[in-house]
Amino acid sequence: MVARPSSWLLASAALAGLLGCAHSPNEWKAKLRELDRLEAQLQNEQSQHGRSKKALEDESGRLERLTRELRAAGIDPEQVAAGAEQQARALEEHRLRRERHTAVLERASLLREKLAPLAKDGVLVVVRDDRLVIQLPGDALFEAGREVLKRGGRDLLASVAEVLRRDRALSARSWQVAGHMDDADKPGGAFKDGWGLSLMRAREVRAFLVRPAPKGGGGLGASRWSAAGYGDVDPVQQGGSPEAKKANRRCEIVALPAAGDTRDMKDSGR
Repeated sequence: MVARPSSWLLASAALAGLLGCAHSPNEWKAKLRELDRLEAQLQNEQSQHGRSKKALEDESGRLERLTRELRAAGIDPEQVAAGAEQQARALEEHRLRRERHTAVLERASLLREKLAPLAKDGVLVVVRDDRLVIQLPGDALFEAGREVLKRGGRDLLASVAEVLRRDRALSARSWQVAGHMDDADKPGGAFKDGWGLSLMRAREVRAFLVRPAPKGGGGLGASRWSAAGYGDVDPVQQGGSPEAKKANRRCEIVALPAAGDTRDMKDSGR
């Protein structure tokens, strides 16, 4: 077997030292012991190399036999490997979705604590479609069939905006104000249906939230806020009871997904 160059260099250097210099008997003995150590090291490395090579040959042989056996059984090893890889990817994606969902639930719990004083006014923090959502009762914000914010509605929004503004992580996210109506609403004025009214209500809420605080607004960054109207197509409660209609007549402040967030998680907040 061939020795490693480093071991030969060490041995050669030691031998050169023996031949080129005059030494005392003790020094000669020390040099000889060094040569013996280097020779033992060389033999050990050669032995390890031989064992590693044999182990590699054995594993290669077992792999070849297993491949032949799989093919004889009508199984394509490449398909087996591809299936295992696909399963591994699916498991990793599931793990990431679970971690993100858990993180959303934790953020919702913290925000719920901060907005707890507003719970008496009907403000809820939920997770819907894996998104953090602040639900505000429409009746607390607007008169029936109107899109102009009530004074009490402005005060309620100012309290919510203060919590978001003071939280660095929340204020750095993108948000959408979503207006919702119940299926029995009869919008008045220029609004022919709940779609138009829900959109204008969302627009009014957004306009208040992004208005500078010195001018009586929420003081939030306008570039991170949008508005949308959903009419009555996304109810949170089914049925025609007064309680269900009141719950569906709402405005939601929805945290939009950040990069990498999943959007297909099962609704966990209804």
